[in-house]
Amino acid sequence: MDSFEQDGNGAAPDSLPPPPPVPPDVVPIKAEPEPAKKKVVRVPMARRGLGSKGQKITLLTNHFKVNVGSSDGHFFHYCVSLYYEDGRPVDGKGVGRKVIERVQETYGNELAGKDFAYDGEKSLFTVGALPNNKHEFTVVLEDVTSNRNNGNASPDVHDDSNGQDRKRIKRPYQSKTFKVEISFAAKIPMQAIQNALRGQESENSQEALRVLDIILRQHAAKQGCLLVRQSFFQNNPDNFTDIGGGVLGCRGFHSSFRASQGGLSLNIDVSTTMIIRPGPVVDFLLANQNARDPYSLDWTKAKRSLKNLRIKVSPSNQEYKITGLSEQLCKDQLFSLKQKSMKNDNGEAENLQITVYDYFVNHRNIQLRYSADLPCINVGKPKRPTYIPLELCSLVSLQRYTKALTTFQRASLVEKSRQKPQERMTVLSSALQRSNYGAEPMLRSCGVSISTNFTQVEGRVLPAPRLKVGNGEDFFPRNGRWNFNNKKLVEPTKIERWAVVNFSARCDTNSLVRDLIRCGDMKGIRIDPPFDVFQESNQNRRCSPLVRVEKMFEDIQSKLPGAPQFLLCLLPDRKNSDLYGPWKKKNLSEFGIVTQCMAPTRVNDQYLTNLLLKINAKLGGLNSMLAIEQTPSIPVVSKVPTIILGMDVSHGSPGQSDIPSIAAVVSSRQWPLISRYRASVRTQSPKLEMIDSLFKKVSDKEDEGIMREVLLDFYTSSGKRKPDQIIIFRDGVSESQFNQVLNIELDQVIEACKFLDESWNPKFVVIVAQKNHHTKFFQQGSPDNVPPGTVIDNKICHPKNNDFYLCAHAGMIGTTRPTHYHVLLDQIGFSADDLQELVHSLSYVYQRSTTAISVVAPICYAHLAASQVGTFMKFEDTSETSSSHGGVTAPGAISVPQLPRLKENVCNSMFFC
Repeated sequence: MDSFEQDGNGAAPDSLPPPPPVPPDVVPIKAEPEPAKKKVVRVPMARRGLGSKGQKITLLTNHFKVNVGSSDGHFFHYCVSLYYEDGRPVDGKGVGRKVIERVQETYGNELAGKDFAYDGEKSLFTVGALPNNKHEFTVVLEDVTSNRNNGNASPDVHDDSNGQDRKRIKRPYQSKTFKVEISFAAKIPMQAIQNALRGQESENSQEALRVLDIILRQHAAKQGCLLVRQSFFQNNPDNFTDIGGGVLGCRGFHSSFRASQGGLSLNIDVSTTMIIRPGPVVDFLLANQNARDPYSLDWTKAKRSLKNLRIKVSPSNQEYKITGLSEQLCKDQLFSLKQKSMKNDNGEAENLQITVYDYFVNHRNIQLRYSADLPCINVGKPKRPTYIPLELCSLVSLQRYTKALTTFQRASLVEKSRQKPQERMTVLSSALQRSNYGAEPMLRSCGVSISTNFTQVEGRVLPAPRLKVGNGEDFFPRNGRWNFNNKKLVEPTKIERWAVVNFSARCDTNSLVRDLIRCGDMKGIRIDPPFDVFQESNQNRRCSPLVRVEKMFEDIQSKLPGAPQFLLCLLPDRKNSDLYGPWKKKNLSEFGIVTQCMAPTRVNDQYLTNLLLKINAKLGGLNSMLAIEQTPSIPVVSKVPTIILGMDVSHGSPGQSDIPSIAAVVSSRQWPLISRYRASVRTQSPKLEMIDSLFKKVSDKEDEGIMREVLLDFYTSSGKRKPDQIIIFRDGVSESQFNQVLNIELDQVIEACKFLDESWNPKFVVIVAQKNHHTKFFQQGSPDNVPPGTVIDNKICHPKNNDFYLCAHAGMIGTTRPTHYHVLLDQIGFSADDLQELVHSLSYVYQRSTTAISVVAPICYAHLAASQVGTFMKFEDTSETSSSHGGVTAPGAISVPQLPRLKENVCNSMFFC
């Protein structure tokens, strides 16, 4: 195994002599390039068989059977281009649907009375062809500002310093002329849908299903819904719920057509999005900033949160888009008003400088109660502002809120949008009936009918794995749960050199320490008395988080003889304390100290036992393990050295485009165990979904990638054995990215293996886990969620590919969300039962809780590691991490700030627990 320590690159040949000169009468023959080795492109594997283990159970699922009558016709795809009268392309979204509707009304005969499926942007589909390959039309629309404002409206007040008086013209409507080009792009056989159901997927079959999805989106758009990808939301206040900060949760429905083993089905689910609270702008701002009155608002913040929102203005009821705020208050903000009655020497109308307040109150006779001392809303263009007093502006309904939610908003949204299984079924049934898809002309013309019954599927309930706890005891989880009452941990640690650090949390530290030692003793963890309790001094409390952590460490270093093994840190706030990131970074990357944070609010024995589970795992202990790990008798995995990886990339929230994404790879160690893990975390370009640092060759002998780190740790922790089998669990990729995982990421992993040892050929299994899909399962005639361990691999699964759904956990609240596992590659040759059982077992090795979890532990750990190390970044000097300074950089060329590496003594620990 020396090859693991040496470089497998082979030495470069000695430099060769120069080639001989070519004689003058010889014409050299051009050497044909050797045909390049064709790279094999991997595609997701086909299903090899179905599982049979477990107790059978009949379930219902929210897939509704779709019958497609005609399969011999064609969808025709046309490109749509829209232009204003002067030839400028139309850029604003939202106007497209109105224009195309008007085209249909006006030119029905020229279009042979065809119905359209239009996506609102560039694509339009018909069943059968239009009369010509290219059509050009001109249409006129009245009042185009009603949906989005293109800045061509005539608003209430113009700062009209540059001539023509448009302000006083009271046009009730503004008509606008559009030129429309509809040109043929492609022909899609409907037969492609039938082919997909037989497992022959193609570009055509994906496009054909896309057409069906677009028909449903258009159906919703005609009813005035907000469309968000495959979901739609009606403007019905019954579906709104306030989650704080001027944001509402809005309940709607997701719908998508899916090809499955049982035929074509329509998947319908309840879906929630966030919208801005409609109504007076001032009410939104007060809620958004949690302010007492309009005079204590932060207007810089207000300007950011209002930009691009749409408002209705009273009394005209016109709709505009907010472009900004006025520089001055309403009573001071001047603009030029043309006076028709006053002419200057050249016979032109005189300009009168007047305040916005004066204009509205004295010229328009509109009473203003509170706007005089507040800025105005600007709905004009940069060079031509248009000011409207705040109290005349109301936010239009159904405008998406896309910024990151606070912890409290998220908690409120989750709590208010959860539904019990029966309630969800009722809501879905009535939504499907109300939608009246049977009357949709486009669906009728392609012979599509949708059943109103939930599809029945057969599931199997796998038995829970047997666990080992302390004193050699066995333990059988019941209903996906267990506890440590009167039991010891399977491998408890000792806590010897430790201290308590208190950042001004209100707490009786002496009794806390006493209770912790007592609870530890009951679980088999021996805890010595702490070396000291460090209380934060009063004057440090007002410093910045970074300084508070620095000062605390100075205090610790001055009093402790050496680095402690462990620090228990008491924080003053529950959830997002701004001390957390700097504290973790200091401990893990500068000192290599294991640390546990807690907010000592409701502390009881159960809380302390859960805390000790985390501490024990971080310090190298194990709380429980699988019985088949100890014997070891895990099918396939226990026979030859096997490493299990969990991979995930987490991105900043949608509003933050230049925050680096964070890739985490968690790997098992000490084979044949599958309960111990370590994590490697790296930053990469913002929003990049593929992990780009698995293999990073920096010279002929050096690879700084994640995989080298992972493989060397496995080798040293598993008795100098290389893994012959590598099982990869990948989270957070959609079906469109499966091929990239198989060809880009897996290639990097293979290269990293070859770089360590050219002759080493491990076998791979690649499994993608998806949680954000819309398939749910229900027990027929029971109010309960499906039992933990329920697996489904038939009927609604993919017609050809190897996928299955697993609900490993007990759904206590709301409706269980199953995890959808896609087996993309299996070179080891698992049977369906063995693989499903391995995935099920990996839901029982999570050290932080005494429950089965909903997705395999390595993926859960990858989330935890990414988010914990991600908090290191939040407090760095942001100027270095933002791309806005120092001129323009090419896309993807932003230098991504690197994360600090963890110290050797903690980098292989379960610090993320």
